[in-house]
Amino acid sequence: MASHFVVLALLISCHALASTSAEETGYVGPVDPKTLGLYKKDKFSHFHFYFHETFTTDNATTVTVVQPLPKYNGTTSFGSVSIMDNALTVGPNRTSKVVGRIEGLVAGTSQSEFNLLVVLNFALTEGKYNGSSIVVLGRNRLSLKVRELPVIGGTGVFRFATGYAEANTVFIEPTVRSTVEYNIYVSHY
Repeated sequence: MASHFVVLALLISCHALASTSAEETGYVGPVDPKTLGLYKKDKFSHFHFYFHETFTTDNATTVTVVQPLPKYNGTTSFGSVSIMDNALTVGPNRTSKVVGRIEGLVAGTSQSEFNLLVVLNFALTEGKYNGSSIVVLGRNRLSLKVRELPVIGGTGVFRFATGYAEANTVFIEPTVRSTVEYNIYVSHY
């Protein structure tokens, strides 16, 4: 009985300390999860997209803004930074229905392999997902056929989203264009 009293007293003390320190900071406070739409049950969704990038011509959709270091130019692209704004389609053909854009940044981050750090926003434009986005950030190991990347969040219906994405290069014509398939498995409210 005495141990239950000690545990209860400890819990009350911890709660009181947490409440006091939150109020003293002036910038932190409690939030009712319902006000953020978190009263709903989690949904699990699978999105299947393709994005199509063009590296050359006046209509380039992926542009290198920082060139790789000369030593790594032909092997790993270490040090390069590119910005992208590519169409997301439902099929592998460039003429397939567009359902959004993939906007982001990619950087060559390995001195020994062709690996990229990717920061990608899948900005959707169709149906109930119009105006919402899924954010993917991670290491894209291009030597693998299928690469797994984490979903770190999102906006709109994807607030507090988690999950993972699988990337698979369907077609590549180096320095000209490519098509990449994405399967995104996401938990969201």
